[in-house]
Amino acid sequence: MKQYAVNEIFYSLQGEGYYTGTPAVFLRFSGCNLRCDFCDTDHSASRPMTALEIADAIDLHPSRHLVVTGGEPALQLDDTLVDLLHSRGWYIQVETNGTTPLPAAVDWVTCSPKPDAETVITRIDELKIVYTDRDVEAIADRHPANHLYLQPCSGLNIAATVDYILAHPWWRLSLQTHKLINIP
Repeated sequence: MKQYAVNEIFYSLQGEGYYTGTPAVFLRFSGCNLRCDFCDTDHSASRPMTALEIADAIDLHPSRHLVVTGGEPALQLDDTLVDLLHSRGWYIQVETNGTTPLPAAVDWVTCSPKPDAETVITRIDELKIVYTDRDVEAIADRHPANHLYLQPCSGLNIAATVDYILAHPWWRLSLQTHKLINIP
């Protein structure tokens, strides 16, 4: 029986992007095909779990909103797990770097493309870019999405991010509110 490398499962509020403030269960997978210096995942920590064990663990929480994240969740998330979770009434949001295909049946795709990494996914509901000195307009042109978010890099360049959004009002600000209010 297939096992997934799970870093952690926890219940909190979504702290970023379109669903900020939404109660959600977080399923964080271990492992990534990229190593971003601002990543907050310990890729060495994981425990093997089957799809049924994952579903049983997340079913303990009252929200039916699941955020699948990582590392890079597309390296492990598959149709088997998505179908099982949907059969139990879960809404599945995936936070991905976009470099690996996702199961077609996920409900919401948040893509945060990384520099020098080719994006292969074709559906993006929400584009979330960590704002640095990259040309975010060129990135948005290559990754069409209905919702565009800029997020300060580790909270260090908030003023520059806000200034950019004020000058380019099609973008919205995404703060890591979970870090601001000190919740997981």
